[in-house]
Amino acid sequence: MPTPPRSPRVPAATSRGVPPPQRGASGRPRRPPVRRKRPRWAVRAVTALSVVVLASAGIGHAVLSGLGSDITRVDAFKDMKNRPRAGDGMNVLLVGTDGRDRISEEERRKYRLGGAPCHCTDTIMIVHLSEDRERASVVSLPRDSYAETPDHTDRTTGEQHKGHPVKLNAAYAEGGPQLTIRTVEKMTRVKIDHYLEVDFTSFMKTVDVLGGVQVCTAEPLKDSHTGLDLPAGTHTLMGGQALQYVRARHLDGASDLSRMKRQQRFLAALIDRATSSGLLLNPLKFRDVTQAVLGSVRADKGFGTDEMLALGRAMRNFSPSSSEFTTVPIGQMGYAVKGVGSTLKWDPAESERIFDALREDEPLARPRPKPKGPAPVRVPVDPKQIRVQVENGTRTPGLGKRVDDALAATGFRTTKVPRNATDRAVERTVVAFDPRWDRSAKSLAAALPGSELRPVKGQGPTLKVIAGAGFEKVARVRPTDPPQESGTVVRGDEVVCGKQ
Repeated sequence: MPTPPRSPRVPAATSRGVPPPQRGASGRPRRPPVRRKRPRWAVRAVTALSVVVLASAGIGHAVLSGLGSDITRVDAFKDMKNRPRAGDGMNVLLVGTDGRDRISEEERRKYRLGGAPCHCTDTIMIVHLSEDRERASVVSLPRDSYAETPDHTDRTTGEQHKGHPVKLNAAYAEGGPQLTIRTVEKMTRVKIDHYLEVDFTSFMKTVDVLGGVQVCTAEPLKDSHTGLDLPAGTHTLMGGQALQYVRARHLDGASDLSRMKRQQRFLAALIDRATSSGLLLNPLKFRDVTQAVLGSVRADKGFGTDEMLALGRAMRNFSPSSSEFTTVPIGQMGYAVKGVGSTLKWDPAESERIFDALREDEPLARPRPKPKGPAPVRVPVDPKQIRVQVENGTRTPGLGKRVDDALAATGFRTTKVPRNATDRAVERTVVAFDPRWDRSAKSLAAALPGSELRPVKGQGPTLKVIAGAGFEKVARVRPTDPPQESGTVVRGDEVVCGKQ
């Protein structure tokens, strides 16, 4: 769908006759508006669906010929008016629905897909591809977000509705893709350029035709609702099990927010699988992938063969490090709305920072200083959760304080009051721990290269470090799983197994 030209702005002149720089909501100087041409490289997005297309650099037009007819089209932008200003780059609204009509009865039972579909969006993401084609930013919008629809016609009853409060995923049930897009644009002031809709069948086919996707977990994952049952470790998930992984909501108290973190982790792993193996550079394999995927998705009318080809070429060198993921920052959990129920209310200031970055085609993450020295060691337990008492097991004055300070600097909760050990002739540094806190002990030992793990029954949750004469340094560590707080931005290469 062609993008209407932007309206020219006439900035106020300064005393010297030079217009002042325009600024976005974040205070950053805004680029001058430019008339947009029809986006020939449309739908460049890194998502559970389109990453299969993005990695297809070099695939010929003949291979894709006819595949566009497999896509179910939807007029997602019909008669839309008063839309947000177009920015640089491309914004795709990706929604995952709970459609399961083409799933066999055996698969329904095996993967706990019983019950009637709710005809609502199970997943909602804005995927932004930068104008220079070197970065993809994925922002997850919780389905229980508090939203207010614009005026619309109910697609089921034909009844005219004034704008009213809903949970974000309910907009699809009332007005389909168009109302979903209009509601998201109203909430974010980010113009959506393209629409992609993926159901359970499409997701499972995508993963299967790629030969599975690798995920890792520091803790066992077991959810009685979806049937997910993964021990701690690294696993290659095929379609049905992958669907369980991204749908699970009953693993911990974080519920939907935790589920979105797993979805982001899975997307990063899917990107890695598609781009690192080279399998999609095989024209026949690429054809199999696209046939499996495109036959069970819905997309706007601007998504076609030419766009897929241009997109593949643009993403030739795409990798997990080129992507960044976040969940819109939440200001209030359990925000009660009459007639709607418990919702999630976005943090106005922090969410505006995220959406302003999308509008301005800038990275979501604030610039980080380049770390010096070796990369931190990934550990199963966040150092902030580990309480440590340091003891000096030598006659060297001040060794206990030096170790305590170094552990605190890398994030451990030390007592800040080191003391002398009973044995002052310790050679090798010891990590003494209660066996019930063995994962914490392994995380602490990783920060103390060459240390000895020593289980002590009944010691309790506080771990003990007895610094020995062989102590050299404390290594930097960081948790395997990124923080669960909404608004945290992570890169794809920070969450892919074995590449942290």
